[in-house]
Amino acid sequence: MIIKNLTVRFGSFTAVDDVTLEIPDGAIVGLVGESGSGKSTLARAVSGLVPYTGAVEGVDPGRVQMVFQDPLTSLDPRMTVGASVAEGLRLPRAARQAEVERLLTLVSLPVSLAGRYPRELSGGQRQRVAIARALGARPALLIADEITSALDVSVQGAVLNLIRSLREEIGLSMLFISHNLAVVRYVSDVVAVMHRGRLVEAGPAEEVVKAPADAYTRSLLDAVPRLARS
Repeated sequence: MIIKNLTVRFGSFTAVDDVTLEIPDGAIVGLVGESGSGKSTLARAVSGLVPYTGAVEGVDPGRVQMVFQDPLTSLDPRMTVGASVAEGLRLPRAARQAEVERLLTLVSLPVSLAGRYPRELSGGQRQRVAIARALGARPALLIADEITSALDVSVQGAVLNLIRSLREEIGLSMLFISHNLAVVRYVSDVVAVMHRGRLVEAGPAEEVVKAPADAYTRSLLDAVPRLARS
């Protein structure tokens, strides 16, 4: 899919300014930038959650799913894990239990968690449930918006490894959003950098990290010393 000349305005404020970005089939595009750079607004526009001008081509808006930073915003606390995952399935009722079990297994959760409630799970487990729920809709594009930023470092690594494995196992196309360039580099095939609503740089992940063309990208690298030295 490709985002073409996408602009989002809120009154006189331009949150996203003429962004063009391709997300190849089966690839993870990492979108990085500091808070307020417009990356989450871009994601919401692609998901159809905010109005925009420009175009999103190559994907039906109904086949875009979004996973948020806090899974509790998308998981109903009154519903069990199994019911939450099953809610978006387009399958006959008799086939739903087997599909819920498949999805939980896909995100490395024990099937036994299906009867529990979100409050009974850890943050990392809740995030995996949110991912399973999104995958149940068979999306053409999954948008992950800061999905590891609220997690402990050890749990972050497990979720990032899950994202990488999903790309390998099911050829998932993803827009992965983070303020952390190290995280984006780890999971992404392509890195795109946003600053003040504009896309300032995009290219293969290793090229952007090793030879950034834009001064803002270099400042992001300087904030992560181990990347600047690699």
